[in-house]
Amino acid sequence: MESPYKGKTGLRRLLNAFGYSMAGFRAAYQHEDAFRQEARLALVLIPLALWLPVGLTGKALMIGSVLLVIIVELINSAVEATVDRISLERHDLAKRAKDIGSAAVLVSLINAVVIWSLVLMNK
Repeated sequence: MESPYKGKTGLRRLLNAFGYSMAGFRAAYQHEDAFRQEARLALVLIPLALWLPVGLTGKALMIGSVLLVIIVELINSAVEATVDRISLERHDLAKRAKDIGSAAVLVSLINAVVIWSLVLMNK
């Protein structure tokens, strides 16, 4: 069954999409501890990256790495919610999906640490 909103075009579609995105941010913030922690960290790190005496490329890399963590966490949270919607029973494939999502978040966090370290060591 296709969504009844798929036929919307132009400004109405953009406004709907923006509303859905805001609802997604609210849901992630309300229901996901890890997202709340990473969002709070982003609220500190992004202004810090802008303030630190590094070049524009360094600032972009630092901010981009923080935003990548947020993006990956949102996708991981969506995977977890979908798996839980399908079934709350323990299943090897459900565990695999959740573990892979968690691994993706870990890689994005390591990426952020490496980028911040390299940029700060090079200033």
